Amino acid sequence: MKEQEHYNKIAAEHSDKGRLFRNNTGKAFQGKQAQINGVRCLVEPRLINFGLCVGSSDLIGWTQIFITPDMIGKKIAIFTAIEVKKQKGIVSDEQQRFIDAVNNAGGIGEIKKI
Repeated sequence: MKEQEHYNKIAAEHSDKGRLFRNNTGKAFQGKQAQINGVRCLVEPRLINFGLCVGSSDLIGWTQIFITPDMIGKKIAIFTAIEVKKQKGIVSDEQQRFIDAVNNAGGIGEIKKI
């Protein structure tokens, strides 16, 4: 199974509890396009960062829980972050810190082996 298929499967399994989105992180250049000698070029390039932050999980979203009547009977969403790793995959320090921060703040953070 391809990596994206694993992400889709995990997100689908979570769909009865909430919603997860793929969170790609990285850097890329953007700018104006120009044709120079028949070659498409990027003019005045700017480096941009995308994704939440270094170490943020592969899948992010929320898990919906129902507050009991003594808690007003209202639904709320809990921030959820799932780091997906192959069986021999290693969790980086940044990834572990992100998961720990989510859990320490009352969210749901986990590492799922595929």
